[in-house]
Amino acid sequence: MAKIDINGARLAYDDLGSGTAVVLLHAGIADRRMWRGQLSTLAERHRVIALDLRGYGDSELPPEPFAHHDDVVGLLDALGVGKAALVGCSFGGAVAIDTALAHPDRVSALALLGSAVFGNEWSTETEELWERLVGEVDPEDFTASAAGEVRFWVVGPSRDPEGVDPELVAFAEEMDQRALAAELALSAVEIEELDPPAIDRLGELRLPVLVTAGADDVRDIARLADRIAAEVPGAVRLPDIADAAHLLPLERPEAVNAALLGFLP
Repeated sequence: MAKIDINGARLAYDDLGSGTAVVLLHAGIADRRMWRGQLSTLAERHRVIALDLRGYGDSELPPEPFAHHDDVVGLLDALGVGKAALVGCSFGGAVAIDTALAHPDRVSALALLGSAVFGNEWSTETEELWERLVGEVDPEDFTASAAGEVRFWVVGPSRDPEGVDPELVAFAEEMDQRALAAELALSAVEIEELDPPAIDRLGELRLPVLVTAGADDVRDIARLADRIAAEVPGAVRLPDIADAAHLLPLERPEAVNAALLGFLP
């Protein structure tokens, strides 16, 4: 791990390999450790940089306003990288999309894995599913909240928790407890967002885009992947990855690595 000052905050990252640059952006329930199955494999061909977004993992959170997409480009500047492919999962995918919209000259490609998109609204089906699987949880009880979120996102609605790798569940819960603490702190800081939001601007993207999702994720994620593929000119929509939910790079690293190595410039 290394740390570097970016836009007034000290951010943590891993930096391996050489070649064309690839930046890995983690899910909102995780941190850069979720990419442990990708780092060494991708580093055989690329310079791979896994970032803890501001406030998450080992990165700091000063009280000043900021934008996640500006932090990504600030990292590229600080590391002397002119252009990079961005690989994002969930929230990290949303940050990747915003970065490509705000700084199109700095992003060479987007690989979106179970991606969110800022401005997207969840369906009534997903909201009802959340109530059924998670229900009311004290938001300051990070242990209980993480258990509920991992049941919803990492196990997924279609799987029995007993059939999911217990080490995966435990690791996801540990990461999510830290992420929940980060989100509580982030709620007190002004985060600058694009206006209009990315969900209304997907057609502006003019770069190679790969999109997929976990087959056992909530259905809204696959629908969102379909929308990205339909609205981004030339986007490639891969079939959903079997036996995986929201943290598909962590759960099915071989399938994700094969997809990324076949796509990244």
